[in-house]
Amino acid sequence: MPEHQKGIIAVLIAAILWSSGGILIKLVTLHPMQISFFRGIFAAIVFAIIFRKKAFIFNGMTFVNGIFYAGILILFVIATKLTTAANAIFLQYTAPIYVLVFEPIINKTEFKRINVITIFVCFAGMVLFFMGELSFTHIEGDVIALLSGIAFAAFLIGMRHNKHEYQFSTIFYGNIIITLICLPMLGTISTITTTDLLMVGFLGIFQIGIAYAIFTYGLKRVFAIEASLIGMIEPVLNPVWVLIWYGEVPSFPAIIGGVIIITAIGFRTFITESYLSRKMKKSFT
Repeated sequence: MPEHQKGIIAVLIAAILWSSGGILIKLVTLHPMQISFFRGIFAAIVFAIIFRKKAFIFNGMTFVNGIFYAGILILFVIATKLTTAANAIFLQYTAPIYVLVFEPIINKTEFKRINVITIFVCFAGMVLFFMGELSFTHIEGDVIALLSGIAFAAFLIGMRHNKHEYQFSTIFYGNIIITLICLPMLGTISTITTTDLLMVGFLGIFQIGIAYAIFTYGLKRVFAIEASLIGMIEPVLNPVWVLIWYGEVPSFPAIIGGVIIITAIGFRTFITESYLSRKMKKSFT
């Protein structure tokens, strides 16, 4: 099999593994902080085994980005418990919007027209998530999901400001930070079932640890636009698994909002990457 095809399959497998987070978080009976602890410790062990020395190197930005990473995962677990899986994952995927807003401010670059259009379209999609939400619990979960997206954006911007060789250690130390933050909640566990332990084990070992390793393998063999667009399978499949195995049906406005956000971000990614590809080809001719 050609290396490019191997890369596509690897990214696809990683996206499918990521998409399992919603249903497993819904099914586990533990508190969100307890789920985050076990997922973090299992993921950290996997990273230490797979990436070895690369997982332990660090600089100042490694820990800053590790804190952002911890915020992403902990807030997402809490949001998934409080609102629908569709709302949690789609609102987390608003992260590129905040990147488009804040990166020009931080890096002193101009606001591109396509980015401004994408921001307004995605904002319209975000509004739909709060339409028809009469339950305070769901609104609270939606807000936490938005905060997860903001943490995700901060993580993406922070990672761009750190050297490439620290990407593995950032995730490793991020999972360590998660376990330290969530450690106090372990004292409230009276019993833990084998089923719960297996599910949080899967979340840490496969949904985070191995999925990231597989994605890294695939990313080296595909174009950036392919990885970005294939990766969007995660927010699409996440609520599907929850619908099939948990019976949770997202609201119609949330579905429309999610479609708008994913389509806008996907279109912007496609246009931008296509432009960069053409620019690179011209520079070599």
